[in-house]
Amino acid sequence: MSTTVVGGITVGYEDRGSGAPLVLVHGHPFDRTMWAPQIETFGAAGAQEDGPGWRVIAPDLRGYGASTVVPGVTPLETFARDIAALLDSLGLAEQRIVLGGLSMGGQIALEFARLFPGRLRGLLLADTFAQGETAEGKAARNATADRLLREGMAGYADEVLDKMVAPANLVRTPETAAHVLRMMRGTPPEGAAAALRGRAERPDYTGLLGRIAVPTLVVVGRDDTYTPVSDAEFLHRRIPHSALAVIEGAAHLPNLERPGAFDTALADFLAALPPAAPAERVG
Repeated sequence: MSTTVVGGITVGYEDRGSGAPLVLVHGHPFDRTMWAPQIETFGAAGAQEDGPGWRVIAPDLRGYGASTVVPGVTPLETFARDIAALLDSLGLAEQRIVLGGLSMGGQIALEFARLFPGRLRGLLLADTFAQGETAEGKAARNATADRLLREGMAGYADEVLDKMVAPANLVRTPETAAHVLRMMRGTPPEGAAAALRGRAERPDYTGLLGRIAVPTLVVVGRDDTYTPVSDAEFLHRRIPHSALAVIEGAAHLPNLERPGAFDTALADFLAALPPAAPAERVG
């Protein structure tokens, strides 16, 4: 892991491999290690002679992992601008990136696409959705934020584990379940609460979907109850040049529950991308 200071905060991140940049954004309440299988698979691709290399960059979002905790409210725009600032600091201001995100990370990827469309070469949207928050959802997110600040992460983590990871996988791959539980319990409550309050105020991205001009891969676990297959189909129908991959035997974290199937879908998508033009700076 490396760290750097951007925008007045310290950001922890993984930077593995060489070649075209592939940036992966974790969800809530996780950290960069959520992408460990993909960092290993695609970060090692530069050593292979039969395909292009990838420079895989996986940051800890502010409030998570090794990055600075900023209490209060963290809007999706702040996360997206943190990522842009990190890329600038890594010398990637002039390169288009493939940007991927899961759940909250997918919504951050959509916000990045809104702010910086000219910096994208492709998008990966995993187990996420575009619609704005409902009144009920806003109240629930703020209530959960209050609870995390009051009680900490442990009880919440235990309650949601069997929604993050399919119940069958809790038994079949206990090491995956342990990893997910460790990330959730280790997340600072102040950071998680700030992100929840920011998501409660998020915009509706449905109007953006038709304007996404880069190839997009939409992925979802077949058994995801947080963002079901219907949410992924909604994205797929509305984003031009998009492909849909449904990962069998997975819930909300198919990249960890079924990394082989997830990586195959992502590798096929990456291999089909057209050559990258120089980035256009917008925003």
